Amino acid sequence: MKIFFLFTFSTFLLSAFEPAAAFAHYDKILTHSRIRARDQGPNVCALQQVMGTKKKYFSTCRNWYQQAICGKKATVLYECCPGYMKMDGTRGCPAVAPIDHVYGTLGIVGATSTQQYSDISRLREEIEGRGSFTFFAPSNEAWDQLDSEVHRNLVDNVNIELYNALHHHMLNKRMLTKDLKNGMTLVSMYNGQKLLINHYPNGVVTVNCARIIHGNQIATNGVVHVVDRVLSAVEYTIQDFIEAEEDLSSFRDSAITSGVMDILGRPGHYTLFVPTNEAFERLPRGVFERIKGDKVASEALVKFHILNTLQCSEAITGGAVYETLEGNTVEIGCDGESLTVNGVKMVKRKDIVTSNGVIHLIDQVLIPDSAKQVIELGGAQQTTFTDLVAQLGLASSLRPEGQYTLLAPLNGAFSDDTLRLDQRLLKTILQNHIIKVKVGLNELYNGQELETIGGKLLRVFVYRTSVCIENSCMVRGSKEGRNGFIHVFRQIINPAEKTLHEMLRNDKRFSTFLSLVKAADLDDVLSRPGQWTLFVPTNDAFKGLTDDDKDILIRDKNALRNILLYHLTQGVFIGSGFEPGVTNILKTIQGGKLYLKTVNDTLLVNELKSRESDLMATNGVIHVIDKLLYPAELPVGNDQLLTILKKLIKYIQIKFVRDSTFKEIPLTFYKPIIKTYTKIIDGRPVEVTEKKVTEERIIQGPEIKYTRITAGAADNEEKLKKILEEEVTKVTKFIEGDGHLLEDEEIKRLLQGAGTEYTKVTKIIEGEPQIIEREIKKVHLEG
Repeated sequence: MKIFFLFTFSTFLLSAFEPAAAFAHYDKILTHSRIRARDQGPNVCALQQVMGTKKKYFSTCRNWYQQAICGKKATVLYECCPGYMKMDGTRGCPAVAPIDHVYGTLGIVGATSTQQYSDISRLREEIEGRGSFTFFAPSNEAWDQLDSEVHRNLVDNVNIELYNALHHHMLNKRMLTKDLKNGMTLVSMYNGQKLLINHYPNGVVTVNCARIIHGNQIATNGVVHVVDRVLSAVEYTIQDFIEAEEDLSSFRDSAITSGVMDILGRPGHYTLFVPTNEAFERLPRGVFERIKGDKVASEALVKFHILNTLQCSEAITGGAVYETLEGNTVEIGCDGESLTVNGVKMVKRKDIVTSNGVIHLIDQVLIPDSAKQVIELGGAQQTTFTDLVAQLGLASSLRPEGQYTLLAPLNGAFSDDTLRLDQRLLKTILQNHIIKVKVGLNELYNGQELETIGGKLLRVFVYRTSVCIENSCMVRGSKEGRNGFIHVFRQIINPAEKTLHEMLRNDKRFSTFLSLVKAADLDDVLSRPGQWTLFVPTNDAFKGLTDDDKDILIRDKNALRNILLYHLTQGVFIGSGFEPGVTNILKTIQGGKLYLKTVNDTLLVNELKSRESDLMATNGVIHVIDKLLYPAELPVGNDQLLTILKKLIKYIQIKFVRDSTFKEIPLTFYKPIIKTYTKIIDGRPVEVTEKKVTEERIIQGPEIKYTRITAGAADNEEKLKKILEEEVTKVTKFIEGDGHLLEDEEIKRLLQGAGTEYTKVTKIIEGEPQIIEREIKKVHLEG
C-alpha cells in the first residue's frame, strides 16, 4: 500500500508540472532521449557519454547522429529517466523512485558528499523540515574537483563557511527546469547572493555556469538538481575583474581608450574572451600600436571579443556562430575539454562568472577585419598575392588613411612562368589589382569602370550568379578592412589593351576569319568602341577551303554576313561568369541563337569546346573555337554554297531549300556609344546626349596648330564641312585622309555652342607634322 501511495503521489507531482514542460529545451531533449530508448522498455532514456570521461548528455539530434560531442567519440548509454527506477525481473524502469524530503533525495540521486556536508554543517534539520526548496547539489565528482585549499577551508569551518556555501546552492522555493528561464537571475539563500541561470536551445541548463546533470528529482519539500561543480559566489562585474587583473592590462588600456570599458560594467549577459598580455606581445611588431592609435580600430578590436549572450563552456557541445558587439561573427566550439574560437584552441581558463556575464581567458588576440589594414585581410588562399605586394614595395604605398580595393587572385592563379617575370613587369601586374578607391561588392554594377593605381581602367561585368572584372570572376571571401576592401578572384586580371580587330590582326591563327570579316565590310565594327562577344574560329576551322570556295563566299555578301554575324553577340559575356552546367541562350547579331554553358571549367558553344576563352579586348571579349558556327535553322538555297559549308561544318545537318536567300543585314545594328542624361542649365532641366568623338592633334612648328575632328552626328559633320570650306585659305598644309585641317578657334566655337568639353594643348615641336595626342573627347549635344 505504501509503495502504491508513493507511486501515485509522485506521478501526481510530475504530471502537475507537465503542461509547461513542453516549452522548456531541457524537457524537449529529455523527451527525444526517451523516444530513442523506447525499445529498451518504459521510462528509459538514451544518453551519450564522451569516451574517456564521465561526462554524459541528453543529446541533441546533431550530436546523436554524429555520434560525437565536442569532436570526441561518444558511446550510447541507457539509464532510467530522472524520477524512475528499475524493478527486478522487468524491462525498462517501470517504478517511480521513492519520494522523500530534500535531505533523503540527495542520497537517492547519488549526491552523497553534499548529503554528508549537509549533515555535518547542521543543514540537515532544515532540509528535512517544512518548506519548499530548490537545491542545486554538487555531484561527488564536483567536490573532488574543487580547489584543495578552498575545500579544506570549508571542511575546517563547517558551521559557518560550509553552511553558508551550501545555502548559496539553495533557493527558498521549488523551481523545476521548465521554470529556469534563460537569462534569469535568482537570489540564493545565502546573503542575497545571485545565481545566474542559462537555459540553452541544446537542452543544457546552467547555474553560474555549472551544468545540471540530473534534474527535477522531486522531494516532498522541494526539488533537487545535481550540478557538475561547486558554485562560487558572484560579487563583481566584468569591468571589476579586468581592472583588478594585472595580466590583462593591455586589453584594459584598449577598452578604456576606446570607451568600451563602461559597457562591461553595466548590467547584462555578456561573454568576454579576453586576451592576456602575453597574447598581445605575440602580435606582429607595430600592429597593436597602430590599432591603439586609431580609436575606431581599437573600439572594433575590443568589441570583437564580446558577445551579447552568456556562453558557459558546459553549454557548448558543438560549433556555433555568434555575433559580437563589433557586428561580425565568431565561431565558438569545443575540442574535448577545450573551448575553441574560430576553430583554434586558445582558451587558457574558462567560466569566470561575474554578475553581468562570464569571462574566458585566451592566449591569442582576435583582430576583426574592420580593425585590419586592407593588405592584412588576405587569407591563406591569397598569400602569394599579399607576399608579392609586400616584396615589391606596393604595401607601403597603401596608406592607413587612404581608401583602396584589392583584387586578390587565388594562389593557384600565379603560374611559375608568371612568378619568374621581371620584377618591373610583375609590379605592373600587381598594380592592375589595386583600385584607387574603396568599393564593396554591393557597390559594383555592370559597365562600371574602376581605375587602378597603375592608371588602368578595369571594367565590371555582373551576371546572374557572378561578378567579374575583365577576364576574372570573384569567388566568395570579400572582406572590408579599415582602409579598404579585398575581393578574391579565380585568375590574374588582364586589362584589355587592343580592340577586337587589332587582336585578330595580331594573331596569325585568325587570318582566314579576319580576311572574311574584311570582305564583309565588318572590320570597322570590330574596331570601334562597343560591347561585343566574338566567337572566333581558328584557321583550322577553314581547312579544305580553296581560293575558289573563298571567292564564292565573298561574292555572296549577304550569306557571308549571316555566317560571320552568327559569331557576334551584343554584350560582354565572360566564360567563367556563367553558372556551371546551366545553358545560357544568347541572341546573335545575325538573329540566331547560341547555346553556351561551362562544364569542368570549359566553355561549350553549341556543344563545341572553346579552345581558349576570355581574351579581353577594349570593346569586348573573344572566345576561340576550332569550328565554324552556323545556325541550324537557317537554310541554304545554293548548291555551291551548300557544298562549301558541308566541307567546313560536319557537326550539324545543314538545311537545303532551293532558291532560298539570306536576309540582308545592314550595318545599322552598330551605333556609336551614346549616353543620355538630364542636366540643369539656366535653372531648367535639359536632356543631354553624350557621344564619343575621336580627336587627333597635329602640331607643326612653333605657332601653327591643327585639329582633325571625327564627329558622330551627321548635322554636325555638315556644319564642320561648311566651316572648313570657308576657312580653307587659313590652312597651311593638308594631311592625307578624310579629315580637314584648319585653325582651332572656329571649330572650338562650334563645339562650345554644343556644350563641348574641350582642352587646348599647345606643344612646340620641330620638323614634319606629327600626331602628338589621340584622345577620346565627350561632346554634349544639348536638346
